[in-house]
Amino acid sequence: MKTIPKISDSETYHQVFNLTPKQIVEELNRYIVGQNDAKKSVSIALRNRYRRKLVESPLREEIVPKNILMVGPTGVGKTEVARRLAKLANAPFIKVEATKFTEVGYVGRDVDSIIRDLIEVAVKDIKSEMKKEIGAKAEKHAKKRVLKALVGENALDETREKFSQMLENGELNDREIEIELSDSPSAAHSFDIPGMHVGMINLNEMLNKFSGGERVKRMRMTVEDALKATINEESEKMIDEDKVIKKAIKSVENDGIVFIDEIDKICVRDHIKGGDVSREGVQRDLLPLVEGTAVTTKYGVVKTDHVLFIASGAFHIAKPADLLPELQGRFPIRVQLKALTEEDLVRILTEPEASLIKQYVALLSVENLKLNFTEDGIKEIARVAHKINGEVENIGARRLHTMLEKILEEISFEASDMKNGAKVVIDQKYVEGHLGDLAHGKTDLSKFIL
Repeated sequence: MKTIPKISDSETYHQVFNLTPKQIVEELNRYIVGQNDAKKSVSIALRNRYRRKLVESPLREEIVPKNILMVGPTGVGKTEVARRLAKLANAPFIKVEATKFTEVGYVGRDVDSIIRDLIEVAVKDIKSEMKKEIGAKAEKHAKKRVLKALVGENALDETREKFSQMLENGELNDREIEIELSDSPSAAHSFDIPGMHVGMINLNEMLNKFSGGERVKRMRMTVEDALKATINEESEKMIDEDKVIKKAIKSVENDGIVFIDEIDKICVRDHIKGGDVSREGVQRDLLPLVEGTAVTTKYGVVKTDHVLFIASGAFHIAKPADLLPELQGRFPIRVQLKALTEEDLVRILTEPEASLIKQYVALLSVENLKLNFTEDGIKEIARVAHKINGEVENIGARRLHTMLEKILEEISFEASDMKNGAKVVIDQKYVEGHLGDLAHGKTDLSKFIL
């Protein structure tokens, strides 16, 4: 592999990302079966972000992301490709449904809230990273506060030392104490004013100003809970809020990924009489966001010029050409995802690092129950899932969740009372027995529609 030039800390997104497109695809292959065209497209998009950071200004500012439109049936991996990509890049990521938004001027969520939600994700992630860095220091301060609540201010050194050691060993976890904690209003008390582009109204900040600063209250709780609460408070005190906001804005502007699902649902004008909002209006509102605009948030102005947008839709009724021409032009990369075959479903059940079968095996091993899925059992699950997808609504790999819940329902219910070390073999016969007539196509399939 080529030697990749280093970038200064000011140019990175969290850490230097230097995976090649092939390496990115290999990472995605660990979790997602097939859909190689989609993986290839997103890997190039991610690598191009890294390449852009090495280009000198002012040309760097002119290089915009090549947004991607994924076309394919539900349950084939569109969302998972985008989500895993963002996780791989350690980038702010948000998934939204196009149908949840309304045209400007109507009551409901406007498209700018996408970026406001994205900056919230970035702030939360950066704070979480910073808390890990200052964790030891915050814990030290928290233990001092808890120790003071345990022994008081005037305790002898010998008493303080004794309780300090017991606190370290976790011997006092269940003891109840009274401790002072911040009484600030919850950060959840933030909201949008529909139709107004003023960002977020934050009740936390407003009430703190009116009350003359942060308030405290005495609370009674166990030492274990008090430690968690005080560690969180001490961490918040140590974090430089301005630094967090600055990093979050930069992270969103340069590395943010927005996944817009069901974009096909806003393709055609809604001719239904009544108060329904024009779908074309939502498209027109999305256009400046995707083209590059400045969105006002409670943290400041966030530019969207270099945010990567990935849109997806099944396009059963509408087609990509039904989108506004201007919006089509902002998604230059088109990727067609294929419907899943029976063989794909077998691979999905077994190959990914967090496959469904591995998840169920791990869950029931907690009860000292060993599940063993045989090859013919797995094939039978895939066969029936594929058959139902073909005869009723095709929900792709999501059908496997339904099938496995049905097959393992009895075991999951009885596992806690079964003998330690019990083993259950899930073979073809077992699958047929627990799916009944469904396995032979002799039952109403409609109840298996999600």
